[in-house]
Amino acid sequence: MNQAIAHELKNKLISKSATIGIVGLGYVGLPLMLRYIAVGFSVIGFDIDTFKIDKLKRGESYIEHISSSSINNAINFGFFPTADFSNITQCDALILCVPTPLSKFREPDLSHVLDTMDAMLPYLVKGQVLSLESTTYPGTTDEELLPRIESMGFKVGEDFFLIYSPEREDPGNNLFSTQTIPKICGGYTSECTAVGVALYEAVIDKVVSVSSTKTAEMTKLLENIHRSVNIGLVNEMKVVADKMGIDIHEVIRAAATKPFGFTAYYPGPGLGGHCIPIDPFYLTWKAREYGVHTRFIELAGEVNSSMPHWVIEKLVNALNDLGLSVKGSRILLLGIAYKKNVDDMRESPSVKLMEILQSKGAILEYSDPHVPVFPKMKQHHFNLTSIALTSTVIKSFDVVLLATDHDKFNYDLILSNAKLIIDTRGRFQHNISTNVINA
Repeated sequence: MNQAIAHELKNKLISKSATIGIVGLGYVGLPLMLRYIAVGFSVIGFDIDTFKIDKLKRGESYIEHISSSSINNAINFGFFPTADFSNITQCDALILCVPTPLSKFREPDLSHVLDTMDAMLPYLVKGQVLSLESTTYPGTTDEELLPRIESMGFKVGEDFFLIYSPEREDPGNNLFSTQTIPKICGGYTSECTAVGVALYEAVIDKVVSVSSTKTAEMTKLLENIHRSVNIGLVNEMKVVADKMGIDIHEVIRAAATKPFGFTAYYPGPGLGGHCIPIDPFYLTWKAREYGVHTRFIELAGEVNSSMPHWVIEKLVNALNDLGLSVKGSRILLLGIAYKKNVDDMRESPSVKLMEILQSKGAILEYSDPHVPVFPKMKQHHFNLTSIALTSTVIKSFDVVLLATDHDKFNYDLILSNAKLIIDTRGRFQHNISTNVINA
């Protein structure tokens, strides 16, 4: 095998003379771009959303936890954002960070990956490495990307290199960064893996190589299915504890004092974010090809999917006790991002809560310091803007529903002025108050 092309590419990556192309400039691609720029690489960023490209060219950010000043600095140090895929010919490495959602039938939707890949194909050149970071089922890289690349006349592992390296971003978590989160890397061949390790070792403190792309793909799914199953367990425990008059949050705090064999997971109104609500279904779908029914994983998904309805049932019952119906009641939703202290709305359970309440005739408003205007979403739309919380505003609502417990909320103000609070996050658990219902 001629290893000269791989050797030259690794040298470019090690010396930071390579040009990095990042395809998809969202919550994964944009922080990764900043990291490559920070260590001295030139980066070309690709996105089909011209709104994003125009903002980036002006040095402006569209993600809350990424500052515009960091974008502007990146522009000054060699970041070039574009929607023109012909610039792919200038890149030595291509990192694909596009969404992998579910279809309306809860089956994998690889259209973003495959459409993007097809758009890139005419501009691929020998000596490049392509890394897929989008979460997907085991086999995607080899079954979908490899044939497309080889259809252009390349020999993967010799004159073109293909790896899978799943993203591991946790927006809002200040304890970890793109640099400090270990990176999994699996290549189609051992030479591909070696090139991939060189690609990421330049910017990540620890790169963990695995034996294949399939292993890397399965690793990502295990990470998030582990969380989904455990959250499903604690959500089910919450329902049981509620029936027994037990505070599940007190139980979790007590259990967490065990120094071994227990990891604390916390209940909520449902799952959110791009990964945990979606990833399990990628594996259950692929498992059926092998005649395997993943009952345990699917059961956790059912439990988690049922939680918004359980929360609404608690709200309906609480209103009934006051002689009120949901229809015509003024309800204020606190927090519509999928997790605290971020502006990320992907798969947010708050949206499901809003849709159920709207269908029942409630008069809805929301307050979220991180989401000033309800964003345009493909399947959901509310013509609402975030309202500021004052004592007068809070008193004007029949119910305050805490869905996402942002730290910026004034919880004392809320507690002292709300007529009725439905708390899905255990934020008011230390307050003995007749106006708080845990849900």
